[in-house]
Amino acid sequence: MPFAVRARFRWRLRTRTLELGPRTLLMGILNVTPDSFADGGKWLERDRAVGHALEMLDEGADMVDLGGESTRPNATGISPAEEQARVRPVLRAVLRARPEAVLSIDTHHAETARMAVEAGAEIVNDVSGHLWDAEMAAACAALGCGAVLMHTRGRPQEWRGLPGLAAEEVAPLVVRELEARAREAIAAGVAREAIVLDPGFGFGKVMGENWPLLGRFEELHGLGFPLLAGVSRKGFLGRTLAEAGVGATGSADALAEATNVANAAAILGGAHVLRVHDVGQARVVAAIADRLLDVV
Repeated sequence: MPFAVRARFRWRLRTRTLELGPRTLLMGILNVTPDSFADGGKWLERDRAVGHALEMLDEGADMVDLGGESTRPNATGISPAEEQARVRPVLRAVLRARPEAVLSIDTHHAETARMAVEAGAEIVNDVSGHLWDAEMAAACAALGCGAVLMHTRGRPQEWRGLPGLAAEEVAPLVVRELEARAREAIAAGVAREAIVLDPGFGFGKVMGENWPLLGRFEELHGLGFPLLAGVSRKGFLGRTLAEAGVGATGSADALAEATNVANAAAILGGAHVLRVHDVGQARVVAAIADRLLDVV
């Protein structure tokens, strides 16, 4: 059974460099929001959020991705000021407890990106790929931080009304548009070695449209950048389980098992970084999938 050959990169962050390729790196998800699709409200209180961040680091997360605004389908946007009020105290408290921790800020607001990086974050993870704030690319260039550029079609309020994609259209569309996002970021001054690309599972790809993207993940390697995959607890997994009559309706255990399989598929397709809710389970998956890649 053929698997992807995962190229090696050195990912340049704000103050350090991470080796990508020898093993899968894990980015733990920390949503400090009342309305995120998988864990809205669970970590909204500062001390609980900080405790969860430290727990994920203890479980083996290589970095923690802190977000203060939900981008689930039909999500209502918030101001940068409100977003910063949610994430600033958590970011500062985590770094007081673990000064060596690698933190990422999940935001599409340049103003929030500046605040977070100046407070110690190493990475800006923008779900819009620098499309939703005209200042974001220049901000990341000036900050000298790592930059995750994600692919999305439209905004959350528009996703359900987007024209459908045929299976053979999905991967080529994502490759073409991610290439444009990377090219424009570099033109704005973002260092090529600072960029990681994310195909954006669920972001403007409706349910079954995500399967050809996962199944053809290796095609993204032609872009020449390290790759991040975020399939954790995504709706297309739950829909497939429901259609197959597998597990109780809305079963968290069934969705966790589906996530593990999808994470393994992403690694075997060559993902360098996984963005995950369940760090402990992802470590188990990565240990086995990485071992398989060792023999490719």
